[in-house]
This record gives sequence, structure tokens and C-alpha cells, in this order.
Amino acid sequence: MSQSQRLRILGVPIDAYTFEMWLARVEAWVNEDSGLHPICTVNPEFVMIAQQRTDFYNVLQKADICLADGAGILLAAKWLGQALPERVTGTDSLPKLAALAAEKGWRLFFLGAGPGVAEAAAEKLRAAYPKVQITVNSGNPTPNEAEAIIEDINRSGANILLVAYGAPTQDLWIDRYREQLPNIKMAMGVGGAFDFVAGIVPRAPQWMRKLYLEWLFRLIRQPRRWKRMLRLPLFVVTVLRFRHEPTPRLAKTIHPLTPTPQSSEGENHREIR
Repeated sequence: MSQSQRLRILGVPIDAYTFEMWLARVEAWVNEDSGLHPICTVNPEFVMIAQQRTDFYNVLQKADICLADGAGILLAAKWLGQALPERVTGTDSLPKLAALAAEKGWRLFFLGAGPGVAEAAAEKLRAAYPKVQITVNSGNPTPNEAEAIIEDINRSGANILLVAYGAPTQDLWIDRYREQLPNIKMAMGVGGAFDFVAGIVPRAPQWMRKLYLEWLFRLIRQPRRWKRMLRLPLFVVTVLRFRHEPTPRLAKTIHPLTPTPQSSEGENHREIR
């Protein structure tokens, strides 16, 4: 297994992983007795939220792997004179992970998303990979549901946990409860990936993704999200402004884990690519 390089964009770590490298690392973790390994799928929204929320910034620092989910991350790396091999998105990761889980006999646990969404995604993957074992719980991240959710995860015997609460809630939830999940070897926030896999939300055509225009496709289809899109130009300006400064000034206020509405959108759905 190749060793990945780690670079930083506005202080947020990004690991130069390919899908193949990432899956090899996950397989190694499942075969080890080394506790839960959190993975974050970073896009420009993550980076900008981390500039304002110290709790989220710290969670990103602690993650075992921070994957380059957004196209904007690859572009920013180029501006900084560094290279990333490819985008490793949460949406594209799910089928690859399900295929490997079916082959290796791993158990997956899907947590969150809107009513019926995670189950619909699981059904799609079960149809494609009949041997895959997936347990689903659509519970929300409010603290009063945590105990029941944790019991369900532990009872399922799952090795891998995928959480669709949206960022930063999903990553904060994993960090808060990781010590109570002894059987989980890898946990990753996947934002709206269940919606895409289930076919509830369409993805941009392949040509738009290749041109880094997935954000435009989402904006055209869901114009109400224009405010979130404002983070993209802010990200560009901030990266260029602080490109010679590894860690820009960060907000000092640590916010609590904030519950989000019962939806896979979470606080910040993967809008900016």
C-alpha cells in the first residue's frame, strides 16, 4: 500500500489518496484491532466552515484521512503548487465500498438521511452486490437519540459506519461517539451520497463533472441553494489571499454539536464541487 502525502489548504489537511489507496487502507483497518478510524471527505465548504468553527477544524485535524471530495480542492492544490491524484467523493466511494464489503464479508451501517433514503440506497447496492450486508437507521443527530442509535450500531455487528447528516454535523457526531463504537473500524461522513445512490437526487452529467461544473448543475436544479454557493468565490479569494500562510486566523468560539433537520442535506449538503 502506497504512502500518501498530506498537504494543507487554509490549514485543513488533505491526503493525496486515490480510490485504490483508500480502499486498501480501509481493508487494513478492518483486519486490525486498532479502534475506529474517522475519514472526512473535504470540499471547499468544509474548508470555509473550518475557518469559523474551531470544533470542526479540530475534528479535521484528528481524522485519519481527509479525502479530496470537491473539485475546488483539486484546483486549490494546483494554485498552491501541489498535486492531488484524483477526486475521491463520498458518492463514488459507496459502490466501491459495497463491492469490497460483499467480497470480504464486511457489514456496513448507513445512518441518517431523510426518511427512506438510506434504505433506498441500501436496496440499490444490495441489487448490485447481492452479498453485501447493510443495516440502516434514519435517526437524527439529536443527543436524545444517540443512545438508541449507538445500541443499534453495536448490535448490528457492522465494521463500517457511513453517516449522512451533512457537514459539519456528521463529522462531529462521529468524533463525539467514536469511543462508544468498539466494533466500527472506519467511520465516514457522506453528506448527500445516499440521495445520489438511491437516484432521488440526480448527479451532474459526466462531462460537467470532468469540467468541475457539478456545482453549476446543482445550482440550476436547486436555485434556492444560491447562498451556499457563495462559499465558492469566498473559498477562491481566501485561498489566494492566504496561499503563503499555512494556517489562517481561526475563530476562537467553539460551537456545540448542532442538530440538523431530519434530512440528508444536514447543515451543509455537498454543494460546492
